[in-house]
Amino acid sequence: MRLVFRKWGWRALLLAGFVLPGAAAQAQEVGLAGIMGSKALLMINGAPPKVVTVGTSIDGIKLVSVQGDQVVVEIAGRKRPLRVGQHAVGLASDGGNKVILTADGQGHFVTTGTVNGTSVRFLVDTGASMISLGASDARRMGLDPSKGRQGISQTANGQTQISIVKLDQVRVGGIVLHQVDAAIHSTDMPVALLGMSFLNRMEMQRDGATMTLKKRF
Repeated sequence: MRLVFRKWGWRALLLAGFVLPGAAAQAQEVGLAGIMGSKALLMINGAPPKVVTVGTSIDGIKLVSVQGDQVVVEIAGRKRPLRVGQHAVGLASDGGNKVILTADGQGHFVTTGTVNGTSVRFLVDTGASMISLGASDARRMGLDPSKGRQGISQTANGQTQISIVKLDQVRVGGIVLHQVDAAIHSTDMPVALLGMSFLNRMEMQRDGATMTLKKRF
C-alpha cells in the first residue's frame, strides 16, 4: 500500500487556514492529511484526520475520487481537487455578490479561491496593491511571468523580482471578477495575497471575527 503524508508545524497549519481550537468557524472545511491507497485521510471542520473511502460523505463533505497523489472532494456543492497539505472551504455566499469570511486564531482572513479555474489559498491583505502569487502557484495556473511587465517589490524579506500580469478570472466564493491585475513573484510564497486589485472592487465590512465582501462592479 502506498502512503503519502506531509508533516505540518503549527505555523504551517495556521497559514493553511486550518481551524484551531477556539477559532471561529462558519464554513465547511476540509484538508487532506494523507493518502492510503484508494482511501484518504481527511481533516473535516478541524477534527482529527479520518480515513474516508471513495463515495463516503462526512458532515456534508464527500470524497469523490482518489487518483495518484490527488483526491477530489465535494464541498458546499462544488468539486475541489486536493493534494496532501492542501485545504478547501465552502463559504457562505449571497447570490454570487457577497461572501462572508471568518478570521483564524490570529485574526487573519484566509480563504480558498480560484485563479483561471485553479484552486489557490488566499490571505486577505489590504496592504498589498494587487493579488500576489508565488512562483509555484503561478506555474500551476499556467501563467508565464516572461509575458508580464517586469518590476521590483519590497517584501518583509527584502526586494524581489515580480512580473505584473492580468488574470482572466478570479473567484472567491460566489464572487467572480475578470481581468484582475496580479504580481507573480520570482520565489514561492506560503499563501497568495488577495490584494487591492480585487478588494477595491468590493464593499468590505468587518464585524468582529467576520468580514463581508460584497461585489460593487
